Amino acid sequence: MIVSVIGGSRCSRREAELAEEVGAELARRGVTLVCGGLTGVMSAACKGAHSAGGMTVGILPGTRREDANPHVDIPIVTTIGEARNVIVVCSGQAVIAIGGEYGTLSEVAYALRNRIPVVGLNTWSLSRQGQMDGSVIVAESPKDAVDKALAAIEGGLTK
Repeated sequence: MIVSVIGGSRCSRREAELAEEVGAELARRGVTLVCGGLTGVMSAACKGAHSAGGMTVGILPGTRREDANPHVDIPIVTTIGEARNVIVVCSGQAVIAIGGEYGTLSEVAYALRNRIPVVGLNTWSLSRQGQMDGSVIVAESPKDAVDKALAAIEGGLTK
């Protein structure tokens, strides 16, 4: 299985801790982690996965594989800037969003548009016409986020 982890290139200490725990939990379950390959949530998630013996893939925006954070096993150079966000989310069978800014919000939208389940951990909530939209599956902890992402992949959870 492959799960994409998304979040800000700048993040709080708490978001970094959550991301690291998510990465480690994915690795313990034999899941490959895909992310944007840079700093913040991406680096923390990769660090957690690495510490637990997992595999990490970084979809990089620029031209240099050396720009990847030190915990990326497989750097993929795209040269397409933020357009790589589509590749990041569509490479996973589910997405876990942790914190994040507008780039993360765009990734959530790309995933949902492509019918890829999104699990949110301290991230964006969505509403339509003033009503909450339950498209993002809310998680209470890193373990809960991974549980829900894997259940969604296996077809056991839709929202």
